[in-house]
Amino acid sequence: METLIPTDQELVQEFVNGSRTAIETLIKRHKKRVYGYILLLVKNQHLAEDIFQDTFVKVIKSLQEGRYNDNGRFVSWVVRIAHNLIIDHFRRERQNNVISNDALEYDLFNTPKFSPKNIEDDIVHEQIIDSVRELVQQLPPEQREVILLRHYADLSFKEIAEQTNVSINTALGRMRYALMNIRKQMEKNNITLTTM
Repeated sequence: METLIPTDQELVQEFVNGSRTAIETLIKRHKKRVYGYILLLVKNQHLAEDIFQDTFVKVIKSLQEGRYNDNGRFVSWVVRIAHNLIIDHFRRERQNNVISNDALEYDLFNTPKFSPKNIEDDIVHEQIIDSVRELVQQLPPEQREVILLRHYADLSFKEIAEQTNVSINTALGRMRYALMNIRKQMEKNNITLTTM
């Protein structure tokens, strides 16, 4: 007998009807995608964990208050909430004149948990991750956003267009220009993103 995996919408409805396990399933299902997106933007594991938790607190409250429209885009909605919380965090940080010490922050990828068996591969992998992160951070905000939403939040171009309030063609165009700019920067700085 084959067990059917419930859709996000079915789980949302189950939660609204009182099922606590439904929301736990949704959180587990989308944790990697949502947390990865947050971590990439804030670059701090503890802050990312806090924002991830705040995101799902807000998701739960919104669902309980009936402020979610069943439109088949649950994860896009969750990423949008996370994105807004990240923006709020940086606004507060700027208003409070808090200085971020990125130079002293520990590197998430430099932990035993992520170390492969071959240390040389690990070093090369870290250098590639750092290079890609730097290249993405140098992009104009609109291009950086489409890269993050597409490759780190795993949204479709349709979802990106909806989330950023632009047409699909504009989202595609931003991606195209982002990739062109990354290639130009790689050539200019003689960066190679391969292990060989």
